[in-house]
Amino acid sequence: MNEATAASKSVQFRRANFPNIAPYFLVHGAPAFIDFLVTAFEGTERIRVPGPDGSIMHAEVAVGDSVIEMSDANELYPQRSMTTHLYVSDAHYTYARALQAGATPIFAPTDEHPSGDLWGAAKDKFGNTWYIATPKGWAPGPEHALTVQPYLHVRDAHKMIPFIEAAFGAHTTGLHRSPDGIVQHATIEIAGATFEVDEAQGDVQPTLSYLHVYVPDTDAVFSQAIVAGAKAIQAPYTAPYGDRAARIADPFGNTWFLATYLGMK
Repeated sequence: MNEATAASKSVQFRRANFPNIAPYFLVHGAPAFIDFLVTAFEGTERIRVPGPDGSIMHAEVAVGDSVIEMSDANELYPQRSMTTHLYVSDAHYTYARALQAGATPIFAPTDEHPSGDLWGAAKDKFGNTWYIATPKGWAPGPEHALTVQPYLHVRDAHKMIPFIEAAFGAHTTGLHRSPDGIVQHATIEIAGATFEVDEAQGDVQPTLSYLHVYVPDTDAVFSQAIVAGAKAIQAPYTAPYGDRAARIADPFGNTWFLATYLGMK
């Protein structure tokens, strides 16, 4: 198989121009959340699907080279306060925009962060935390991490890592542990896109996230995840919008929307 054919096959399982890992926000007041993303992070609204009652069933906002998804929260899928890491070209500029858009400061960007990056943090009015960072020594893009990185703070992160590897065939990079073995940071790659995880401790409490992940074979990953310890929420089915979809909950309380793109309908 030549490189062009391999590259083509590697992207057929996901929609075009869609990174295969995206945070999915369920919020009360999705239109206002869209406005926040557009104003704070120079996002571009891509899709907005209204429901019969005027709520938002689904929406997408492009931020940098990534996509953030959202809909209005409901009884089945309540609002969750999630954490997202943004890699941007100017952390001071983006942090200031976020505050102007209504976020409250946690700490201003500092180059004294343990990561070595210029790193700040803010919280939006929906309760979500945003780590806003300019990396040192590289720039976000196809050859490095994407702009948007879901960030999971979990209890027993050392158990989360083998679960994800078994369930998704994931690979862990950038793993840093404390001298006593606590996971201080890890980057986990699933089929070419990444998210981050660490141990929730001190002032950083566990967070529960919704994540949308495109995988090469939803049915296979669903089965692998159940064997690895996930709970089935919805078995694989072919959705009307053209994805082979399924839903699982991992042992740490996060919800994963699995999908394989089947092509235009």
